[in-house]
Amino acid sequence: LILIGGFVQLLAGFLAFRKYDHLGGAAFLTFSALWSSYGATRIIAGHLVNIGAGNREGFTAGSIAFLVLNVFLIVLASSFNVVLLCMTLAMELLTICFLLFTLENLPLPFEIVMLIIFSTICFYGATASLANSMFGKDLMVMGPPLLAVESSKKDTEDPPPCVCPKSHCTSGLRTIADLLNTGAVCGVPTDTVYALAASCKHPQAIEKVYRIKDRPQEKPICIFISNLDQLRAAAPPISPLLWEFMENVYPGGIGCIIKKGEWLKKLGVGAGYSRVGTQDSIMIRVPDLTVLVHLIDMTGPLAITSANPSGEVDSTHHDMVISRLGHKLEGVLCDGESDEVVASTVVNCTKIDESGITIVREGCIPAGKVMQIFESVKNR
Repeated sequence: LILIGGFVQLLAGFLAFRKYDHLGGAAFLTFSALWSSYGATRIIAGHLVNIGAGNREGFTAGSIAFLVLNVFLIVLASSFNVVLLCMTLAMELLTICFLLFTLENLPLPFEIVMLIIFSTICFYGATASLANSMFGKDLMVMGPPLLAVESSKKDTEDPPPCVCPKSHCTSGLRTIADLLNTGAVCGVPTDTVYALAASCKHPQAIEKVYRIKDRPQEKPICIFISNLDQLRAAAPPISPLLWEFMENVYPGGIGCIIKKGEWLKKLGVGAGYSRVGTQDSIMIRVPDLTVLVHLIDMTGPLAITSANPSGEVDSTHHDMVISRLGHKLEGVLCDGESDEVVASTVVNCTKIDESGITIVREGCIPAGKVMQIFESVKNR
């Protein structure tokens, strides 16, 4: 009976842990230890060891430790269910029996009554836990918690200040695309760091980007396209050397500054033509991120700049974008950690045929690697 009771409670404890019921699992494992140790000590060790004044101190200390441990379980069990609370209370009484036994002052009728109560409650609790865990349903009633812990307003999470869909959901991508197509400004992931995006068809959205970031008006904003074929279709006056260079750096973390022209309108840069780039040039990049490429296919070219207040560090997680700028945005496409911790490398290619390229800003791609790519392309 001792071995069966201890085994049943041990099994119930493991099943409770598998169901992520850590308190129930800990309680059942503790019950199993107490049941086995009490029974073995009471029935077996009492005769073989002959507990007396010379060797009972260790057993007494152990029973007191059980009493103290079980007080914490009682408090916790009161916030879970009635059955678990009754089991912990019964275990406290049984531990008192154990303590009285070690002190050689245990009345036999009291022990019998406590064992019956403890066995009945433990049998029901173990059976209910086994049944509910195995079938994933509350087949046997465990009772409501005695103490209902009410979460305060401080514990509840505040709703995000803007729409924050997940990037892996098609619906989330469509939500951000719809916002951008109506002139909203949204935070989006890129293959480097998070960025603010606005549709090139809505110049007022690009103006809003400047206000959101407190960005100086003299600092131009670049555009992202989804693939190089879009640029070929626009037929810009680009030399074979520049085409070859872009084919080697796109898609990726390198942005090329090229000469601006009416061909941008064929690319899809409509009313926002005068608000992207400078009067004579514009930086174009093809990101190496599937989510963003799909988004651009749904919206057309996007005006892009890093998602951080001007002069501050780049945002490398969507939580940073939400906390820093979320109250000024219509949406943030949540994609977790960014692939890089710094922005892209910017290369001036406006005079690539005359004097080569110039590194305007060194970012995630080292300047030496960019120059190596250029020299390789030039030699070919």
